[in-house]
Amino acid sequence: MKKLYYLSTCDTCQRIIKELQLPEAFELQDIKTTTMTEAQLEEMKNLAGSYEALFSKRARLYREKGLNEKQLSEADYKNLILEHYTFLKRPVLLVDDQIFVGNSKKVVAAAYQALHS
Repeated sequence: MKKLYYLSTCDTCQRIIKELQLPEAFELQDIKTTTMTEAQLEEMKNLAGSYEALFSKRARLYREKGLNEKQLSEADYKNLILEHYTFLKRPVLLVDDQIFVGNSKKVVAAAYQALHS
């Protein structure tokens, strides 16, 4: 599978998409306009190892809801990501059986290698 979950209104996501030079066969899913399904999230979790690995603690809602002061379980992370797209750490790139989560330089470089090697 070759798929990218991103937010079209996110400048960082747009920059990374250009940087990665995605092949034509890639499927792009804007998580704001096309809601992620539980099955899609489950697939990501299986590759990433946990829901927490997919969860963005930088999301504005994370602090607004006081979640930074709580102990969250895996079920909490899952439900929050499904509840609101902003809780997904972006972008998420699936390349066959590999997953690349987030926008750190190291992650983007590894994703580029996986795509172009």
